Amino acid sequence: MSAAPVQQLSPQDYLAFERQAETKHEYVGGEILAMTGASEPHNVIVVNLAIEIGTQFRGRPCRVYSNDMRVAVSPEGPFYYPDLVAVCAERQFLDGERDSLVNPEVVVEVLSPSAEAFDRGMKFTHYGEIPSLREILFVAQDSVHIEHFVRREDEQWLLTDHTGLEAVVELPAVGCRLELARVYDKVDL
Repeated sequence: MSAAPVQQLSPQDYLAFERQAETKHEYVGGEILAMTGASEPHNVIVVNLAIEIGTQFRGRPCRVYSNDMRVAVSPEGPFYYPDLVAVCAERQFLDGERDSLVNPEVVVEVLSPSAEAFDRGMKFTHYGEIPSLREILFVAQDSVHIEHFVRREDEQWLLTDHTGLEAVVELPAVGCRLELARVYDKVDL
């Protein structure tokens, strides 16, 4: 006995579905993946990052979006909801709905036990296909640790680890700096 085939959705069908859905879903390889809720440390870190980056963007054309801005790897997908997205270039969207950004410069994922392998694997690979993307941050929620990937001119990713409350992450793509003491403010570890 074989399993029933999974119905594959077109990117257009996914977007039509997602724009009417009450909960968020990512789209990979024709399949819809339901998003789950986040822990308190995860939420505090995302808010702290949004405040830090947003404050540094004041008076500049840059924007920071929290986890409701969908990122389109290409017009055909995949489509993801990073925890944070930053862009200083003129924003480009998939269509007139302006809800699927196609030119992020920085993507941030706060790692959770249930999604860490996916974030580090398939999602990281797909993010690498976005030509505008210059930096990716993986932020731990159970320790003071940020992995900072910067795309080099040869298209290879350079990883720098930042650990401890005294550490600072420089984001050259968007001209920001993140003090880990502020990123982890009010996070119970």
